Amino acid sequence: MQLKSMLPWLSCWLIGYIIQTPAECLADQPPNIILILADDHGYGDVSLYQRSECQTPHLENLAQEGLLFTHMRSNCTVCSPSRAAILTGCYPDRVGVPGVIRTNPEDSWGHFAPFLPTLPEQLKKKTYHTAAIGKWHLGLTSPNLPNERGFDFFHGFLGDMMDSYTTHLRHQQNYMRHNTQPIDPSGHATEIFADWTIDYLENRAKIPTQPFFLYLAFNAPHFPIEPPAEWLQKVKQRDPTLSDARARNVALVEHLDHHIGRITDKLNQLQLSDNTIVIFTSDNGGSLPHAQNNDPWRDGKQSHYDGGLKIPFVMRWPKGISKATRSDYQGLNFDIYPTLLELAGIEIPNDIDAVSLVPLLRGESMPAPRELYFVRREGGPKYAGKAYEALIYDGWKLMQNDPFSPWELYDLKNDPQEKSNLAENQRQKMQDLSRRIQKHIQRAGNIPWQRLPAKD
Repeated sequence: MQLKSMLPWLSCWLIGYIIQTPAECLADQPPNIILILADDHGYGDVSLYQRSECQTPHLENLAQEGLLFTHMRSNCTVCSPSRAAILTGCYPDRVGVPGVIRTNPEDSWGHFAPFLPTLPEQLKKKTYHTAAIGKWHLGLTSPNLPNERGFDFFHGFLGDMMDSYTTHLRHQQNYMRHNTQPIDPSGHATEIFADWTIDYLENRAKIPTQPFFLYLAFNAPHFPIEPPAEWLQKVKQRDPTLSDARARNVALVEHLDHHIGRITDKLNQLQLSDNTIVIFTSDNGGSLPHAQNNDPWRDGKQSHYDGGLKIPFVMRWPKGISKATRSDYQGLNFDIYPTLLELAGIEIPNDIDAVSLVPLLRGESMPAPRELYFVRREGGPKYAGKAYEALIYDGWKLMQNDPFSPWELYDLKNDPQEKSNLAENQRQKMQDLSRRIQKHIQRAGNIPWQRLPAKD
């Protein structure tokens, strides 16, 4: 065969070799997985989508080497519900976590349903070693400790938020654990979690025949906003016009990005990058009272406006995802669950709510439209222990931001900043979306969100 006649065949072969489809990759060893979940990371606090005061070059590198999603949303406006959804592929009130799980029972509005299979439990079907490093926030006691919910290894913080990134206490209690053993590490929590991750990767590299799943949940950039002093000084020198509160947040974000870069560098050093899926996202939008930024979306954490819901979302997998690609698909971060099961070659349960993103990785389109449902239960005088909901369907959003306010309706296709409330003049659309929300509430009514008393 002459070289000229071989060129088309060689070109196709090389393209297929460099970027395999997900199905072709699974013919080899299932991919390793690192799911990085930031805490309260605003859409406008990454340099991925627009000009930002936060410089996040390592996240930019992930996006340049993989797939950047521009319109993904979190499953809730606060921490625990989003985490429960990601680990089960179900809406949070269907897994017993419509609100935040807190230290004191009288302030807690969820209990992670102990009978549901979690993502690490599913991945064990393909012999994955499973690990969680960082923030847990799905239970302080049995049966909802990480080692009881599918993780072979846990090195992190059980609680909701740290009173300080350097003391690691919450309400003067120590929730740092190595598996189930209390520990008292020293240093900034972001750096500690990155160090533990690097140790874990070095250990897993010694067992190359067993794939691993690492759920890496940083506390940053959740308040209290405590960047290391040298990082704050660097930001203030670069931009002295920033307020102290804003400079602190920028420094905390950039400190987090630096340690994500340490982790991706370690993957390269250990020659694990090619067949490791790395996902970066956040549990909800940034907190505006703490100088975080969700531009261009309205409002922030705790709000059903898109500033509280839209989050950064990046996937990199050199062996199965083309470089520098973008998607405007509007999904939820619990879509991670079926996506990873499919990529690992595991059957997706038919009773979950999440949708696999694998067609997008193949360059295909997704079925549309789909319902995106949101719920949050909370206490205090503003909420009185009640839940408030939102639903997006076919470009329309029906929502409340507390249980006692009138419903608001937005045409997101023509009003993405949610400036014009159409509830008064779109009554039929209101009724349609209201009926859809009611069905979700009825389904969730079967699942208790408080821990059931022990039987005698």
